Amino acid sequence: MKSIPRPGRLWLTLAAAAMFSALAAPAWAQLRIGQPTGITGSVAAGVKENIDGAKLYLDAVNARGGVNGQKIELISVDDKFDPKLTVEVARELITKRGVLALFLNRGTPHAQALLPLLAEYKVPLVAPSTGAMALHTPVNPWVFNVRATYQREAAKAIEHLATIGITRIAVLQTDDAFGADGAIGAESGLKAAGLKPVLQEKFPRDKPDFSTLAPQVAKSGAQAVMILGSAGNTAEAVKAVRAAGSRAQVVTLSNNASEGFIKLLGEHARGVIVTQVFPNERSVSSPLIKEALELAQTKGLSSVSPAMMEGYAAAKVLVEGLKRAGPNPTSAGLRDALEGIRNFNLGGLTVDYSASNHTGLDFADLSIVDAAGRFRR
Repeated sequence: MKSIPRPGRLWLTLAAAAMFSALAAPAWAQLRIGQPTGITGSVAAGVKENIDGAKLYLDAVNARGGVNGQKIELISVDDKFDPKLTVEVARELITKRGVLALFLNRGTPHAQALLPLLAEYKVPLVAPSTGAMALHTPVNPWVFNVRATYQREAAKAIEHLATIGITRIAVLQTDDAFGADGAIGAESGLKAAGLKPVLQEKFPRDKPDFSTLAPQVAKSGAQAVMILGSAGNTAEAVKAVRAAGSRAQVVTLSNNASEGFIKLLGEHARGVIVTQVFPNERSVSSPLIKEALELAQTKGLSSVSPAMMEGYAAAKVLVEGLKRAGPNPTSAGLRDALEGIRNFNLGGLTVDYSASNHTGLDFADLSIVDAAGRFRR
């Protein structure tokens, strides 16, 4: 009976190397990305479209084999649009789910609540779905924005109103960081036009009551009212303003640029102005839109919404960062890779980051809801 030969030194060396490689591999089997966001609550309609848009691109990337041989797993968890819960959910995503980055969370106070967590665990937040100036200036080393600021949007909307002869403008703002941020932009626009608001009032983010504010808007004689709030709250404010007898032109920001928001408005949707931070979602002359529409059609969708385009663009920037971070990325490595992005063509729009600039894009436009319930530019 022949004895079984003992393994040679080379074989043992290779086996040990393989074992070490397995132990040294990253904790995530896939490229895990965490999304703590308001899947339920007053922003649910827009959040769904954000996620659908992101998945449109991520699914296409995964179908081609992923990034550097690894597929991207988007883990979306409901924070019920509560900033305290946002932090709890995000901490669990980082410590228990091993995510490389946080991504596309909704809400200004929610994103601001995450900042200490990002610094503590050295995890980047990519494309927060908010235009809060506090996430742009001063530059936070762990936050990478992919959209213009609310202040720029609000100022542009006021400028438009002034150019068409509207001078009596009211401002209703949610009593939180988002409302305060948007109000600064509105104030800038009013000042540039030599105007002051005929009415400026706050309302609570949770369970607002517009029964007293709406009559004030009507009494002020406002020709236009800018409403800075979530989709659900803004829709309720519009209904209350109309019930109070005011025919003021309604203006709101891109956080409400979703088909879900139009549905919430119902019969009051027509004529509402909504600022936008991406090109016209029906314009095939835009390479970014054309690309997204073609992918949407493969999934049986005939169109994309502005909120979907925000998610889609965010996913493109995330994937570019993952590609540059190499085959075994770390959170810190992804952060460095993102900051190294220069002149990245998103599809007719250029994304640039540096140590002194994490804004990404500065595109801003206006749209109006038409009789068919669609955004028109």
